[in-house]
Amino acid sequence: HHLDAVLVEGWNTGWEDWFGQSKDYVFDFVTPYPDFDVQELHRYAASKGIKIIMHHETSSSVRNYERHLDKAYKFMADNGYSAVKSGYVGNIIPRGEHHYGQWLNNHYLYAITEAAKYKIMVNAHEAVRPTGLARTYPNLIGNEAARGTEYESFGGNNADHTTILPFTRLIGGPMDYTPGIFQTRISAYNPENKSFVHSTLARQLALYVTMYSPLQMAADLPETYNKHPDAFQFIEDVAVDWDDSKVLEAEPGDYITIARKAKGKPNWFVGSTCDENGRTSTINLGFLDPGKKYVATIYADGKDAHYEKNPQAYAIRNLTVTSKIKLTQYCAPGGGYAISLVPSAGK
Repeated sequence: HHLDAVLVEGWNTGWEDWFGQSKDYVFDFVTPYPDFDVQELHRYAASKGIKIIMHHETSSSVRNYERHLDKAYKFMADNGYSAVKSGYVGNIIPRGEHHYGQWLNNHYLYAITEAAKYKIMVNAHEAVRPTGLARTYPNLIGNEAARGTEYESFGGNNADHTTILPFTRLIGGPMDYTPGIFQTRISAYNPENKSFVHSTLARQLALYVTMYSPLQMAADLPETYNKHPDAFQFIEDVAVDWDDSKVLEAEPGDYITIARKAKGKPNWFVGSTCDENGRTSTINLGFLDPGKKYVATIYADGKDAHYEKNPQAYAIRNLTVTSKIKLTQYCAPGGGYAISLVPSAGK
């Protein structure tokens, strides 16, 4: 499916009582559970052309993480890991320090610079909002640093959330929002959790374009994706880094539509997301190369789609377009659309 890496969380000992216990020592970041064979997993993944992404949940015991950091990075290098997702869930230990305080900012920088020595990429969650640090340390490939998709399982983000973040959080650097949720009812996986993702399925595709990150995640279960292979095609096709980006229309808190050109390729992708009111979007395709024809595959909300009442209603259609075309597309409440634009063969 053109995915090149798998993130494995919960691989290392300590998860039995990691959260809310105020324990200074929880993880050592190098000891797997007995049924997790690090070398065999990497051998099998390599045979499929896949890399494994490391996971370092600190449980916010930052002193403990720093004690083990060099050994943890060395373990990664010795075992073929080149990227780590780190996490800082909970109140910071030592007490009196906070996620956005100077002491923690010093720590985040230390974690990035030490990782660079081992040629390791860092994707930090629950970390401070970035302010352009990735330009100095490009191994900081992404951050969460705002309410990402996981908050949808804790009561949910407002439907306008992703129409605001491009103007706030994303100004400082890439965001690992973890889009791609096709089953928006959490109760389908956990009957006791009545939360739901405040988004239509079509808008989940749009987020791969509107929420920039050179590290993107397909965040739902494979079994769910297998039920919607036509929609999953966009996740297979969409680029993760870009040569050009254009904001086609936007009103913070209401909607945003962005077009991006795939890095090193002639293909363009468009993503549009709107708030709980829904709207009709009209965009000009003047960013396309003049005189060329493109096949536009449009992944849109179904006519009765609604982020709460009918989130999985979507429709896919193909058009031949040029730079002279204007497109009009309905966006359902909490919805949106995604478009792939590929030059026609021989044109």
